[in-house]
Amino acid sequence: MQSLDSLIRHLRLRRGRERRGLALAEGVRLVEEVLAARVPVRAALVAPGLEATPRGAALAAELRRRVERVESISDRALAELAATDHPQGVVAVIEPPQWSFERIVVEPRTVVLVLDAVQDPGNVGTIIRSAWALGAAGVIALPGTAELTNPKVLRATMGAAFRLPSLAAAAEPTLDWCAAHRLELWVAAPDGAAVHTVDRSGPVALVVGNEGAGVGPQLSAAAGRRVAIPQRPGAESLNVGVAAGILLYEALRDS
Repeated sequence: MQSLDSLIRHLRLRRGRERRGLALAEGVRLVEEVLAARVPVRAALVAPGLEATPRGAALAAELRRRVERVESISDRALAELAATDHPQGVVAVIEPPQWSFERIVVEPRTVVLVLDAVQDPGNVGTIIRSAWALGAAGVIALPGTAELTNPKVLRATMGAAFRLPSLAAAAEPTLDWCAAHRLELWVAAPDGAAVHTVDRSGPVALVVGNEGAGVGPQLSAAAGRRVAIPQRPGAESLNVGVAAGILLYEALRDS
């Protein structure tokens, strides 16, 4: 059997996660969310620092009750394995949900968020967290977008990635799926109509793009509408995570 610390080092690499179909959940809150969402946990490392608080001790006990392979490790050794600067004494090896287009439920007022080459893992995770909180039906990550099982993405979702259908797909099948389900494509663009003034009569796929370049030409050409967030003259463009939340809120506001 492969040592757990060796497995965790391997899963910190994208090729390791893709090869094994596994991911890492680190920190008290995220591991709590893993257990609450009943995401399968293959193994966990627990350090003494975790059990220094009642909440951490309760989590450690729950892991030992529900997970077959839980190993103890020193705080120092766990810190060397952890991806964060201030680890909280727990790292879990999980089987992340394998989402597909079929898991996205399309209804007359559905909004699906599409990420076109959104590269920053923190932004991607924040967008998924916002999408779950605001009521989106799912998130589709196009090529160039940060990998959805990247540890930084998962941490930033705060558990939303375990509950909201979030999948990686190429542009062509995404456009085909949108057409088959009659989703109108809305693309975020500086020259678009103010999003709060745009009416919709059916489901929408809302596309936000790369932090610097915006939405690429393929999705822009397919757009049924271009939408924007009005800003005061001279203001810098909004962070893509912030912009996605505002656009999504407005698109869902009359649902």
